[in-house]
Amino acid sequence: MRQNKTMELMVGLFVAGGAAALFVLAMQVSNLSQLNHGDTYRVSAQFENVGGLKVRSPVKVSGVRVGRVSAIDYDIDRYQAVVEMQLEKKYDKFPEDTSASIFTAGLLGEQYIALEPGGAEDYLKDGSQIEITQSALVLEQLVGKFLFNKAAGSK
Repeated sequence: MRQNKTMELMVGLFVAGGAAALFVLAMQVSNLSQLNHGDTYRVSAQFENVGGLKVRSPVKVSGVRVGRVSAIDYDIDRYQAVVEMQLEKKYDKFPEDTSASIFTAGLLGEQYIALEPGGAEDYLKDGSQIEITQSALVLEQLVGKFLFNKAAGSK
């Protein structure tokens, strides 16, 4: 009888450990574990096409995460997507002429915003807008252009 209770306790601990491991894995996949609740400042940028960019996607400079996408909206007057980013306060020395591009991590990976610092003497501050942007490359558009050019070239 005592051996059954010990076995049940061991199975229960094993199941609890498995559930905890699944929870940690889910947090890593969803990027919720890396949310920064510290001091941030907000900047925005407008893009022709954001592709599969999502809220909470990383904002990186030289491969280092410096912030996250906080909102994605559409400007009906300019017909462009507006992306708001929360950058960490410790990275507050980005020049005003910094550029923003949407890249994909790997062949089928998540999309992120890559910032490329410029050379201006003034820095981005809370509420600034990044003027120089490059939209996401959409695979379907590239394939369509390639096929269209092949069809036009064969005539």
